[in-house]
Amino acid sequence: MPFRALHLSPQILQAVRDSGYTEPTPIQIAAIPLILAGHDGIGIAQTGTGKTAAYVLPILMKLAESRQTVARHGDLTANRRDQKHNAHRLRALVLAPTRELVVQIEENVRAYAKHLPLRVATVFGGVSERPQIEALRSGVDMVVATPGRLIDLMEQRAANLSGVEFVVLDEADRML
Repeated sequence: MPFRALHLSPQILQAVRDSGYTEPTPIQIAAIPLILAGHDGIGIAQTGTGKTAAYVLPILMKLAESRQTVARHGDLTANRRDQKHNAHRLRALVLAPTRELVVQIEENVRAYAKHLPLRVATVFGGVSERPQIEALRSGVDMVVATPGRLIDLMEQRAANLSGVEFVVLDEADRML
């Protein structure tokens, strides 16, 4: 089965090709249609089977689709200043237990989203908060974060999760 059979956008299909993938893995075949249909899911698979793409690709697709709708029709409930500020609002959150995994996931997200008008930011400890806060304030569509630093930023009111539509717990067993 080729990736195009999963009904992903041309931009995402190009990014998948650019990444060197030709056929989806079993976890991707199972998860992508489920997420595109708006369902929740739990995925378990061995390392190296494409779990990250299994959730990132459909989330990027949904984010890009809704951005195109707003770009065409506008948000009728917001004034122009609010529309510009909300052009990139946090709608997808991926939590991971370590900063190394956060960075790895973010690299994948950027590769898959490179042909889309979406912004992604990382939030993790061990580095200055200021660039992370500035990224959040400038507007992002997706954040990949460790729980501890995200909680810190929420307590400072620097992270607003009220618009989040998609939540992923990557390696959730390690965050218990």
